[in-house]
Parts: sequence; structure tokens; C-alpha cells
Amino acid sequence: MRKLIIAAMMLIALAVAVSPVLAEVGTIRIEPHGSYYPQPIMLSSPATFNISVQPAGDPTNDPNVLLVMSNDSYHGLTSNVLVDWTGGSITFEPSDFTSTDSGYVLPSGMFNGAKYQVPGLRDHLQVADTEPVWYAHGPFLAGPLTTANQTFTVALNSTSTRVLVYAIGRTGDSTVFNNRVPPTMAGFVVPDPGILMAALASFGAFVAFAAYRLRRRK
Repeated sequence: MRKLIIAAMMLIALAVAVSPVLAEVGTIRIEPHGSYYPQPIMLSSPATFNISVQPAGDPTNDPNVLLVMSNDSYHGLTSNVLVDWTGGSITFEPSDFTSTDSGYVLPSGMFNGAKYQVPGLRDHLQVADTEPVWYAHGPFLAGPLTTANQTFTVALNSTSTRVLVYAIGRTGDSTVFNNRVPPTMAGFVVPDPGILMAALASFGAFVAFAAYRLRRRK
């Protein structure tokens, strides 16, 4: 009985020690600058974003931008990826990206409960479940993430642009990244030019049809 009590006390102590870390996972928020959508879609590059953190994660130190892109997007890159903010910038060359077709992003240096699952990232990118994804991350912004909005811009040029823009950071005394943008948020995808043109053509046809019906009624 004594052994059971000791084991139970150890489990409770472990739960108490871990719970603050768990509570702070997923409190970073990124939104399209000046507009809000249920599933944000940026239609052009460069694109500007707002970033902040919810009170439970304030402050989140050592913020890193995390870019995840499709295989076609990576191989279609026509220039380096530039992330800039007031007072600084970071450039990602194609060689800075790592590919993976299973497991997690990031596989190391991140709290287990904060890692991104590759199948979920594929879902958000809307690519086949056998396709690899490419990712890179690096420090950005002039200070920690707080509840106050900061802005940053991502410039990414590819023949098939499809990229998720996330952010990770550290709260409390954590030595690994233990906070992130929630995986339930689809992130931000710049549609392929062909998809965008098809959508615009469809919208144009709808407008023309509506105008025709209006003239008929008159």
C-alpha cells in the first residue's frame, strides 16, 4: 500500500510540474494583416501578418517563424524566402529547408506536445498523403511575443506557391520550444496562380450571369 501511495504522489507531482507547460501550448495567434477569415488565404506575395499571444502565454520568448511548404512549392522556388519586420529581417535559402514525409515538424528541440504532425500539415496544404513537406525556422521579431499585435511580412516566390506560416517560442523557463500556433488553424496558403485565375473566372461568370438576369427583369 505504501508503494502505491508513493507512486501516486510521484504522478501527482509530475502532473503539477508539466501542467503549466501544457497550458501554454498553442497560445500564439497569427492573422492576415487587416482582414480576418475562418480559414485565412493570402492571395499575393509579399503578405503581411499580425502576430500576438494569448494571456496564458504572455510573454513567449525566442519567437521563431516556421515555414512549411509543399513539395511542388519548394521545387518551384524562384528566389530566397524573405521574412521582415520593423528593425530586422531573416532570409531562407532553399538549402535551409528540410524535407520529411512522416513523423513530426520539428522532430527535435521542441516539447513533444507542441510538435506538428506531418499528416496534419499535408491536410492544411491540401496535398497527397504520400507527399513530403519542406520546413525551415529561424528567430524573428525584435522582442518576445505579447498580447500586443506585431506585424511581419513574408515574401515567397514560387511557380506553385503553397506555404503555411507558423510561429513557435518558449514560455517560462523552458529550454525547448513549448508554444506554437495551434495546429487546428490551417495557417496561410498562397494559392497556385491557376487556381486563383479559375476562381476569378468563375466569379466573373457569376457576375455576368447576374447582370444578364437583372437586365431581363427590367
